[in-house]
Amino acid sequence: MKCLVTGCAGFIGSHLAEALIEEGHSVRGIDSLTDYYSLSIKEANLEVLLNNPNFDFHREDILSCDIEALLDGVEAVFHLAAQPGVRASWGKTFDIYVDANIRTTQRLLEAALEAQPRFVFASSSSVYGDTDRIPMREGDPTRPRSPYGVTKLAAEHLCALYHSNFGLHTVSLRYFTVFGPRQRPDMAIHRFLLSVLDGSEVPLFGDGSQTRDFTYVEDIVRGTVLAASSGNTGGVYNLGGANKISVAQLIDIITQVAERSPKFVEKELQAGDVRATLADTNSALNDLGWSPKYSIEDGLRKEFEWLRKCLERGIIGKK
Repeated sequence: MKCLVTGCAGFIGSHLAEALIEEGHSVRGIDSLTDYYSLSIKEANLEVLLNNPNFDFHREDILSCDIEALLDGVEAVFHLAAQPGVRASWGKTFDIYVDANIRTTQRLLEAALEAQPRFVFASSSSVYGDTDRIPMREGDPTRPRSPYGVTKLAAEHLCALYHSNFGLHTVSLRYFTVFGPRQRPDMAIHRFLLSVLDGSEVPLFGDGSQTRDFTYVEDIVRGTVLAASSGNTGGVYNLGGANKISVAQLIDIITQVAERSPKFVEKELQAGDVRATLADTNSALNDLGWSPKYSIEDGLRKEFEWLRKCLERGIIGKK
């Protein structure tokens, strides 16, 4: 099967592209290599892929590329390209989020109408916002607390519209706090582990009682691949690690794994941050045959080792 992976140089996208190739598929990848974080990290993410004859890389922007040529022969689209970050999505940068998260999704969906590939969209638990309904179920109200969450929900709605109006096979996946090797440097686990390794100070937002459903990247990739061949068309599925871990508990686990504690600077909880997330994954189990396999401890060990090697190679810290 020929697959298109958007955002293929990113954290999850690079893992997904490698997994698809390992399963025998050919992958066309597109990534504009924005400067949201260090290009050296994205280039390292692509190293294995660029040496594989079954990978075809396009450094382009989805909004300006030859979209028909990009989708030529493609049987499955995995749309992971996005502008990430809850805290950065306020104010003047909102235009970037509209372009990267909404307009790119619409352009891909429109171009997909002719060939009718299976279209898997990577959404986010941020669409739920703050809620007393824990665990979060796909049918629960969606009330995002950040502009980022609003753009991901809008893209979900576009997928549903193109399915209901034109019969396009779409599946939207709500990822819950993904971690593991190649995790973005603005994410908490990456920053905590880096603090352990280089002694840098890391901001600790809130009092540590807020909880997250941490999901290991290989579990996310497996669920994403399954969504291209199973699940209800037009459907939405949670992919979460089935754990409810507070930031304080996470720090304790990191200290055990790394045998040192991060250095913190206490900060107030930021606008858009939610108090708790936890996924109900029964729909993913029933329809996709998916459930998480990795524990938080095993995943942290893998990310810690990856980060240590990145520091040794000088990849982390470059612009």
